[in-house]
Amino acid sequence: MKANIIDMAGKNNGTIELPVVFKTPYRPDLIRRAVLAFQANERQAYGTDWMAGKRSSAHYEGSRHVAPDQLMMNREMARMARIHGHAPGHLNMRARTVPQAVKGRRAHPPKPEAIWTQKINSKESKFALMSAIAATANIDAVKERGHIFKEVPIIVDGIEKLQKTKDMLAFLEKIGLSEEVERTSEKKIRAGKGKMRGRKYKTKIGPLFVVKNTETVLKAAGNILGAHVSDVKSLNAEILSPGAHGARLTIWSKEAIEELKNHFKG
Repeated sequence: MKANIIDMAGKNNGTIELPVVFKTPYRPDLIRRAVLAFQANERQAYGTDWMAGKRSSAHYEGSRHVAPDQLMMNREMARMARIHGHAPGHLNMRARTVPQAVKGRRAHPPKPEAIWTQKINSKESKFALMSAIAATANIDAVKERGHIFKEVPIIVDGIEKLQKTKDMLAFLEKIGLSEEVERTSEKKIRAGKGKMRGRKYKTKIGPLFVVKNTETVLKAAGNILGAHVSDVKSLNAEILSPGAHGARLTIWSKEAIEELKNHFKG
């Protein structure tokens, strides 16, 4: 299986034999399973303070041998912990600590001992990565994600030398990805309370640059909205399949393709 190589002027510069990994069948179900497992294993355990809602002097007095003003039996009120004895005024006999009371504890708070991790077989995980790589050369699958392009796979000779964003944008325009950059440059305000939690804007997923050395390309493509850069050794199913949907538009450097041949040998 051969593919065209594009030079920095956007013209064909010969062909290259693709690694055998590009012959892997497209398995969106397996990719989704691997991505969800990857994300689940990155979750951090969290929980409430074990004393939350319990820091109160409220208690239930069940003895009959107490002062009449502190007696809590034989009253027409629910038997729950209440503030009494040293709280004159509106707080006298106010319920506390129980879940149904004001300032009480939560009934079922999140528990830090909860296990979020998901297990996946190593062979399944490897096959999902191989399928996600092969999906980047599947024209129909890449179009289904909404990307705008001319042909895939996109293999570029010399892209790892770019250092400026304006040069990268000019190159993307030469290979017919100007509409794709325009599509991903739109930002929308998120609906709901996520606006208050550090994720006010929603952006679309753009192209992924896979190179052998990210030192210079990261500077050139890092400021392009929606675009991401990854070195070929750090590839995983999640970055190749954002949202657990495979076939992301991927721009490969010639050096990255050569490196893939060493990782996935027939």
